Amino acid sequence: MAESDTRSSTGISPDSSRYRPDAIEAGWQRHWLEQGLHRTPEPGDGGDTFYALSMFPYPSGNLHMGHVRNYVITDVIARVQRLRGRQVLHPMGWDAFGLPAENAAIERGVDPGDWTDANIAQMRAQLQRLGLSIDWDREVATCHADYYRWTQWLFLQFHEAGLAYRKEATVNWDPIDQTVLANEQVDGEGRSWRSGARVEKRQLRQWFLRITDYAEALLDDLDQLDGWPERVRTMQSNWIGRSAGAQLHFPIMEPAAANGNEAGNEKSITVFTTRPDTIYGVSYLVLAPEHPLVASLTAPEQRLAVEAFCDLVSAQSEQERTAEDQPKRGVPLGSSARNPFNGETIPIWIADYVLAEYGTGAVMGVPAHDQRDFVFARQYELPVKRVIVPEGAREEAYDGGAWTSGGRLVHSGPFDGLEAAEARAGIVALAEAKGWGEGKVSYRLRDWLISRQRYWGCPIPMIHCERCGVVPVPAEQLPVELPRDLAFSGKGGSPLSQLESWVNVPCPCCGEAARRETDTMDTFICSSWYYLRYSDPHNTQLPFERSAADRWLPVDQYVGGIEHAILHLLYSRFFTKVLRDRGLLSFDEPFQRLLTQGMVQAITYKNPQTGKYVAPADVADPADPRDPIDGERLDTFYEKMSKSKYNGVDPAVVIDRYGADTARMFILFKAPPEKDLEWDDADVEGQFRFLQRLWRLVNGAVARGLRLPTPPGAPAEASTQAEQELRRAVHGAIAAIDDDLAPGHYQFNTAVSELMKLSNVMAAQLEAAGEPVASEALSALVILLAPFAPHLAEELWQRLGGDGSVHRQRWPMANPTALIQDTVPLVIQVKGKVRGQLEVPADADAATLERLALESDIARKWLEGQAPRRVIVVPGKLVNLVP
Repeated sequence: MAESDTRSSTGISPDSSRYRPDAIEAGWQRHWLEQGLHRTPEPGDGGDTFYALSMFPYPSGNLHMGHVRNYVITDVIARVQRLRGRQVLHPMGWDAFGLPAENAAIERGVDPGDWTDANIAQMRAQLQRLGLSIDWDREVATCHADYYRWTQWLFLQFHEAGLAYRKEATVNWDPIDQTVLANEQVDGEGRSWRSGARVEKRQLRQWFLRITDYAEALLDDLDQLDGWPERVRTMQSNWIGRSAGAQLHFPIMEPAAANGNEAGNEKSITVFTTRPDTIYGVSYLVLAPEHPLVASLTAPEQRLAVEAFCDLVSAQSEQERTAEDQPKRGVPLGSSARNPFNGETIPIWIADYVLAEYGTGAVMGVPAHDQRDFVFARQYELPVKRVIVPEGAREEAYDGGAWTSGGRLVHSGPFDGLEAAEARAGIVALAEAKGWGEGKVSYRLRDWLISRQRYWGCPIPMIHCERCGVVPVPAEQLPVELPRDLAFSGKGGSPLSQLESWVNVPCPCCGEAARRETDTMDTFICSSWYYLRYSDPHNTQLPFERSAADRWLPVDQYVGGIEHAILHLLYSRFFTKVLRDRGLLSFDEPFQRLLTQGMVQAITYKNPQTGKYVAPADVADPADPRDPIDGERLDTFYEKMSKSKYNGVDPAVVIDRYGADTARMFILFKAPPEKDLEWDDADVEGQFRFLQRLWRLVNGAVARGLRLPTPPGAPAEASTQAEQELRRAVHGAIAAIDDDLAPGHYQFNTAVSELMKLSNVMAAQLEAAGEPVASEALSALVILLAPFAPHLAEELWQRLGGDGSVHRQRWPMANPTALIQDTVPLVIQVKGKVRGQLEVPADADAATLERLALESDIARKWLEGQAPRRVIVVPGKLVNLVP
């Protein structure tokens, strides 16, 4: 498009006297939207593809600086790839189900859908002010029926594959939000990840996804993810937690607590252990208080004590029960089992440190070789039997600690004298031969509990029929839509269960009266496949065509926070593998490369006595910060921006004052992308001044009549030393920025620094250069700037008379010839102190460098006629003259 055409479209003032972002940014945003500049290319457009994706936000209604950092990083990546000729998909959407909308309905009497849609509109407008190159035509919102129809369809795929099921389970209950939480949603202090409430344990019938069926693949395939941070892969590996060992069966003694109960019908208690080599040291068994055998194995005389203990434990979080520094408490059931390896009778206990969800919910107590068991045994005076001693050590009395390392076996029947690792294999072989157990690999990962007793979520598409059981809603009847205009109280469980007109439906199998499932899905279900929908967002027949998904996925670059390392990222990997096995996809992993950006921090003030935060605006003297209420001196530090800490910076305020390009440049320049960023108003001002310098530099060239040739001419050739220096700086910057923007090794801060250095050279050399070299320099500068400050770059490109949009140009290529230096600076030292420097031939040998140094004015001045006793030459760097 010609410059005049572009200007008439944007309505930008031709004023070039000063840089005014408010006069150019909104106009270019409108123009890009009208021109469809960021629309995703169609399949027939050809070229290599690149999928750049930010983790989509929850529509809270307001952007914060963490959002800005995430989306600007991804935008730079997308823009660079377009300039490099790739076909780019860069979409955006909304993770829009969740409790805040329902809580808003309770507090304000608004419809959750209306509240969410209003927030989406507000945040979309805020994002558009940043000049992001997003294809808004592919926008999705997980709370809209045209999206969650396919979430339900995918659930049915899981159900058909046997991967979705219901069971009675001990669950994490959030008493504030009145819903169930997955284990991953409970923090290290036993509190809800969202409400902060102390989590309770309850028994409920819930829906699960069988993620454990994919535990081995999820763990093994981490090796494929070499584009992921090692920290994230380690976190997932630890969470999946593979353990190799044995599953061993301890027969229950028939008289044990029979007393009219049915314990005798249960033949054995099964435990999983990673230390079968310690089997001869078992002195008791411990069940989780929630274990299904507890009631039947409890002797009458122990029943009251056991019930009281179970009530006590039910009020504890998993973290409290398993903490190393907590006392280990337990109660004997009054029943016994037999160790099949040595025939010994051992008591059965329950204890708080054993969890029903892990392993089999039962462990064998070996206090001599497990510190936790040792503490428990000493507390309750249970036997401690050493069966492994260190190599070369004498067997001796137990000295007060568990020996948990290897050694040789003692008191272990036919395995005496064997090294522990060798004995493990033999003991497992004996167990398998005798039917006492078998070798097994176990995982820490538990099946994914997805039921939520809330309204604002994706309805689970199942129906409960007394005749047919639990049956799926037929695919052609999807979506099961959420009813609107409900009354919300926040009490009494899910609002859906109270709406009889919605709950009561005919069974799709027999036609008899039936009831809908009233639980909704965990919102992480919705975010576990959204990246697939972007590839085919308008498909009304399928969630996506396989061909569309295969064209764009896996995602080339995914950007988001480290806090999603286990939850979202693990679940998305699980979904991808299941859908692959269902024939819907042809790849194994959803995200090739992952960038986890650091947090945005700001100066924070806190009263050390009260623990309360104080807003920076209320601190009269930052050099001596005092609490305005009690005068207490405040602690000062950088911390993540947060409303509760009063240290947030509103992106809109920054954009209003400095423009979106300045906000972008600061976010990119202040710190490497994976590191935390400390907000500093002075640094923001510094980036604004840099953009002003660029404005003056380019407009000064335009005022001198300089224009870019259209179409571009032949490569420029330098004819003077000034032109050589300018071309060397230009192509050096291109090469350096290329390196800084290499996929997987992004260093946006040093790329911006290279732009600054280049602009300094151009400010000094541009006027002395001829038009071809000057035009080449200006063209490269503006194109290199375009991904970082897209509005300013577009404006400067048009002022230079560039052809079309700067964002549709080709990324410049470094010319190796231009980087060749005829001369290099040579530092001259006298007695080790720098006294000056010379320009010398780049290919000069040591003898030539010595001669040039001795003949220089620098040597004559500082040697004062003396011949140096010694000359030290470091070729290409320095000459040190020692008198």
